[in-house]
Amino acid sequence: MKKLQVLGTGCPKCKKLFLTVQQAIDESGTDAEAIKVDDIAEIMEFGVMMTPALAVDGKVKVVGRVPRIDEIKELLED
Repeated sequence: MKKLQVLGTGCPKCKKLFLTVQQAIDESGTDAEAIKVDDIAEIMEFGVMMTPALAVDGKVKVVGRVPRIDEIKELLED
């Protein structure tokens, strides 16, 4: 199972990213889980200085923006 971690403290873009990730998982039918990471110390452990960010299986893939659903689906396929 893939683990998609949405890194953000709760800003509107962070919330939108979480919803977009959930939608991409649902539409793709992939065995994946969306996890919200809102603890600043934990976000900094990823080396992220700008949110929102998206990590897949612990590796940061997108920083500072909300990717399109098709981008997220591509990350699910990797």
